[in-house]
Amino acid sequence: MAVEKINASSSLAEVVDRILDKGVVVDAWVRVSLVGIELLAVEARVVVAGVDTYLKYAEAVGLTASAQAA
Repeated sequence: MAVEKINASSSLAEVVDRILDKGVVVDAWVRVSLVGIELLAVEARVVVAGVDTYLKYAEAVGLTASAQAA
């Protein structure tokens, strides 16, 4: 199976449309401690997706009310 590479440039609108269609998740967890004492803990999850994409995957992992009721 050969890999094809297309050298076409994408417009900003096409890139944004693809990101909203597929979605992007950034998950970060940071802990700062000194001599075994936790000074700072930060946990963040950023989701960039269209509403349809988010609801489809949120239900799959149990984040929506309909998934929790089942």
